[in-house]
Amino acid sequence: MEYDIEERVRKCGEWIAETGATVRACAEALGTSKSTVHKDVTERLLRYDPALYEKVRVVLENNLRERHIRGGESTRKKYAARKGRAR
Repeated sequence: MEYDIEERVRKCGEWIAETGATVRACAEALGTSKSTVHKDVTERLLRYDPALYEKVRVVLENNLRERHIRGGESTRKKYAARKGRAR
């Protein structure tokens, strides 16, 4: 199977920049691994499209700052669901 790595890198970068999504969400949406998407947008994208890289970097930094909030919310929902089933 041959494909263009540059095309994949740009597609990942554009998707993250447009949606503000996480690396995990991008990987799921585009059908690649999380590790591949992360390497694409943090290393390879700078080589192919520096302007897009800067946009993606801002989104990724924001996601990193908010990560603890999303994790806490997820945990709260998990235990709320368990409590509802126990009744």
